Amino acid sequence: MSEGAKRTAAVLGAGPMGLAAAYELLQAGWEVDIYERDDRIGGMSASTEIDGLKIERYYHFVCKPDETTFHYLRELGIIEKLRWVDTRMGFYYNGVLHEWGNPIALLKFPGLDLISKLRYGAHAFFATKISDWRALDKVGCTPWLKKWVGERAYEVLWKSLFELKFFEYKDSLSAAWLGTRIQRVGLSRRSVFQETLGYLEGGSDTLLDAIEARIRGMGGRIHLKAAAERVELADGALRGIRVNGESRPYNTVISTIPLPYLVKLAPDLPQDERDKVAAIVNIGVVCAIFKLRHPISRNFWTNINDPSIAIPGLIEYSNLNPLENTIVYAPFYMPVTHPKYKLPKEAFIAEVTGYLKKLNPSFDPSWIMAANAFRYEFAQTVCTPNFYEALPPMKSKVRGLFLADTSHYYPEDRSISESMRLGRRLAALAADDASR
Repeated sequence: MSEGAKRTAAVLGAGPMGLAAAYELLQAGWEVDIYERDDRIGGMSASTEIDGLKIERYYHFVCKPDETTFHYLRELGIIEKLRWVDTRMGFYYNGVLHEWGNPIALLKFPGLDLISKLRYGAHAFFATKISDWRALDKVGCTPWLKKWVGERAYEVLWKSLFELKFFEYKDSLSAAWLGTRIQRVGLSRRSVFQETLGYLEGGSDTLLDAIEARIRGMGGRIHLKAAAERVELADGALRGIRVNGESRPYNTVISTIPLPYLVKLAPDLPQDERDKVAAIVNIGVVCAIFKLRHPISRNFWTNINDPSIAIPGLIEYSNLNPLENTIVYAPFYMPVTHPKYKLPKEAFIAEVTGYLKKLNPSFDPSWIMAANAFRYEFAQTVCTPNFYEALPPMKSKVRGLFLADTSHYYPEDRSISESMRLGRRLAALAADDASR
């Protein structure tokens, strides 16, 4: 691109990744349009309304390693909205709700022998000390866990979680993928006895609204209910995108939508990039949300291993963010090809209602003030061993096209922080390419 030429970019997707990419390019003097098929910004961090309460469709929390989140909170002048809370964990095992998440609770837990408990604690500590995950990228998650914690602890603490989240892919996971999840939460403790997590006053909307206002203030344009219909190429070069039947020229396109969607929009992508995308498997989610009159427990997070309950855990969000009423999330993860995924939301709400009685015998359906459920087919990437090599490059062979989705978080955990970090990286790649 010649010196002084106008630099224009279309960003596909108005989730945190797309918003961060657009924000960074606008700061560098680009003209930027964001295209979002939904009627609101935010992607998986967007909010809904349940019985008069505005709440995220899918739960989010902040951990102490989330440096990119802190960067944007400071830059947008809203760091004072961040609150830290000492949270509790629980473990519902074979019909009994146990305290979890600290050494004393581990020692008291009746489902493991002492050696297994010591091995489990050593593994959790070891995971917090890893700085380079490349070696564990090549190792399977299941053998890595069994080597550290033993067969018994694997069966009790991990096996059902993998089965209920990944189904037939439960033994196809990278150790690096799991290790970063253990590390992120482990580093968010103020002591071995106490986990501390964060939330934003006003929820994720506080961050989304602030960055949206800054983007619009810098001249950025956000087009809602405006899904791109095609990424237009000519002779292997980017020309722009088509929206509502109209071709719109751009020097640069940054895609933050799920990669399978992008492949459909860009049928002329190089075959090797298309093959990499096609090889990536994603797990869907149906997440039920309940607004209750009374709490289920004191826990923010309760892991579940019980043959009568088909969810891996329950998130009592109001035990992190002290809302007026109790808010509970119950996620059902499964491949979108699973017959259950197509069931109406009422079926998932009814199923969880039965589980709440198991978790708290005092629960009565009259506690339910409102309930809803939302589904998303790209909730969790199946990150296999050697996943670094499996990922398509964020800089396409098509000059001016850049791409990433949640699979590029690897090996890091899904979070708003990681999404915005990738958005910044996409913008940097685009700016570097344009300057050459």
